[in-house]
Amino acid sequence: MLPGVGVFGTGSTARVLVPLLKAEGFEVHALWGRSEEEARCLAKELGIPFHTSRSDDVLLHQDVDLVCIYIPPSMTRQIAVKALGIGKNVLCEKAATAVDSFKMVTAARYYPQLLSIMGNTLRFLPAFVAMRQMLVERYVGEMQVCDVRVYGPSLLDQSYGWTCEELMGGGGLHTVGSAIIDLLSFLTGARANRVHGLLRTFVQQNGLIRGIRRVTSDDFCFFQMLMGGAGSSSGGVCCTVTLNFNMPGSFVHEVMVVGSTGRLVARGTELYGQRNGSKGEELLLGDSGWAGPEVKEMPLPHLQGLSSMVKSLRQSFQAHAERRSWAREPVAMAPTFEDGLYVQTVVEAVKRSSCSGEWECVEIMSQEPDPNHNLCEALQRNKN
Repeated sequence: MLPGVGVFGTGSTARVLVPLLKAEGFEVHALWGRSEEEARCLAKELGIPFHTSRSDDVLLHQDVDLVCIYIPPSMTRQIAVKALGIGKNVLCEKAATAVDSFKMVTAARYYPQLLSIMGNTLRFLPAFVAMRQMLVERYVGEMQVCDVRVYGPSLLDQSYGWTCEELMGGGGLHTVGSAIIDLLSFLTGARANRVHGLLRTFVQQNGLIRGIRRVTSDDFCFFQMLMGGAGSSSGGVCCTVTLNFNMPGSFVHEVMVVGSTGRLVARGTELYGQRNGSKGEELLLGDSGWAGPEVKEMPLPHLQGLSSMVKSLRQSFQAHAERRSWAREPVAMAPTFEDGLYVQTVVEAVKRSSCSGEWECVEIMSQEPDPNHNLCEALQRNKN
């Protein structure tokens, strides 16, 4: 028996997610929007029987057992933690800070019987599933270098909002880079030890965002990661990532892994490979085609990955007769809240590096910082 679903968010992801859930047999019972009008319009468009702008009305809905959270990062932690606390399974997007991510990890550890996964759909894209399997089978030999390029149009909303604010989780590094950081960990089986990065905001104002308001979120980001723990005798895997969202037109999404005996390249939704000594690349996995609606705001790799993730969710819940029970195997490749904390830690280390110009260590939080720490330090200095 599949659980009833409550969806938080009215953006492009929610518009795609609801039809995908329904196609797999899930019933979407409730929708939350930031305003009653937003929620009402989308609920009517998607055929959802209940809508609200009050989060508790969705969380306490008697038919909702799975909560899907696709809202601004600054709001994610509050909803996710509360949902777990009242016994709901949770699928959610990234939080705004490492502290928020740590609170989500704490809640997930307290309720281990509940599903708590991050919504990085790239892990479920068939090209990356196949790439990971081939890396495990040592198609490229010993992994040496990962190189990622993501180029596309602006990520800003039509009006001033969270996408414009770096502190609220806006920008290419947080929005897209976090998914890439998680993907590289998934592919290599390693985590970053040190990072070095550069962030820029080239478009600080435009025709719709002007006057006293300025964009602080990055639209260009370049960072390097030294990743260890992959069993490499050469000191780990070197990763370079370039994100540029000042390029209207065609979307570029390329992930390449180079090793001692060959390389694998995922371009869009296709996977190519070439072994050392061969004359050219071979197509290892072609584009299976997308039968659903085209969504301008969501690139095809994320769109197809989202579809595959929903199929895995169905398999996970179908394995049990109880609506809230789930099987781990079908969603085993999904990132956990612990993975979310790691990713957010790397994001913040890259931001520090961009300010300092130095390599920064990635140190994952093991306990929540004292909220009065800065105040205590200030009082101590005044006392001295």
